[in-house]
Amino acid sequence: MRVVVTGGAGFIGSALVRHLVLGRGWDVLNIDKLTYAANVQSLASVSDKKNYRFVLADICDADAMARTFAEFRPDAVMHLAAESHVDRSITSSAEFIKTNILGTHVLLEASRHYWEGLPADRRKSFRFLHVSTDEVYGSLDEGDFFVESTAYDPRSPYSASKASSDHLVSAWHETYGLPALITNCSNNYGPYHFPEKLIPLILLNALEKRPLPVYGDGRNIRDWLYVEDHVRALTMVLELGRVGQTYNVGGRAPMENISVVERICDVLDDLRPDGESRRKLISFVPDRPGHDRRYAIDPGKIETELGWRAENTFDTGIAATVEWYLANEWWWRPLREKVYSGTRLGLLPTQAPEDGALAEQVV
Repeated sequence: MRVVVTGGAGFIGSALVRHLVLGRGWDVLNIDKLTYAANVQSLASVSDKKNYRFVLADICDADAMARTFAEFRPDAVMHLAAESHVDRSITSSAEFIKTNILGTHVLLEASRHYWEGLPADRRKSFRFLHVSTDEVYGSLDEGDFFVESTAYDPRSPYSASKASSDHLVSAWHETYGLPALITNCSNNYGPYHFPEKLIPLILLNALEKRPLPVYGDGRNIRDWLYVEDHVRALTMVLELGRVGQTYNVGGRAPMENISVVERICDVLDDLRPDGESRRKLISFVPDRPGHDRRYAIDPGKIETELGWRAENTFDTGIAATVEWYLANEWWWRPLREKVYSGTRLGLLPTQAPEDGALAEQVV
């Protein structure tokens, strides 16, 4: 297989690239424009492999996309390039609209024109996999679960931009026949996760004895998926999924945010004791605007149709994640010092904290 992966220097993208290059032996071309959240160090283990190539490019650049397709001649596209942090989308929505919507349009058109020029046998086997999020579905009531037929109800600029890109992919399949598939995943976590996201942020703050801010009452629920389980699911959908279908990918691990934070503290206390429980660092802060209350995915379709199962529970996955961060300070320390120090994001002007201490807290 010759596969184009967009956003392959990001968190999920780099895990996918490592899986395809090292685990499957596929030829992979990684397209990434290397924004703040991308990190080529996450690809150190594949950078010298003959079946890996990297192109520094923006998916919004139509000429670059057309040229890349013509030169690499892929059998499939796995599209992960996106602006992804809800808090950043609240105060800087333009980049989310540009990359997630306009960029997806450019990539779809490049894929379509390339696909239409393929011989019949390669046209039949070609696939375009669009990787999206469960946030497009909005907020759930207690006891409900997202399924593939759940109506879209995005509540943030980020989720709205991803919902838009999902609709574009579906339209290109229905209108032009592009052999496309969509996945919607729950919250990922694991090694190489950029420190602005909840789990690495709490973990690194706890290591440095900084406050562990939790939004609102901490009872918002997210469904957690270990990133290595996710990339196995993506590969399976690409190989076995039915064209035109959507597959929800979740780890069957919905948890309140406060429970996630407490679990990180407990694992860290076990692995690196520091005299007292790090739970004492937990601090509740004003909630994020438009904060969805509950997400939970029913992955029954991908489990039944394709035979995928999450191999990691939250307990095994979070233990492996904490251990990785403790052992790989070389990766995260430069990010904390030079790219993202842990200051709070996503505050509107009317929410600006009154004292400097809160301004230095993180989400």
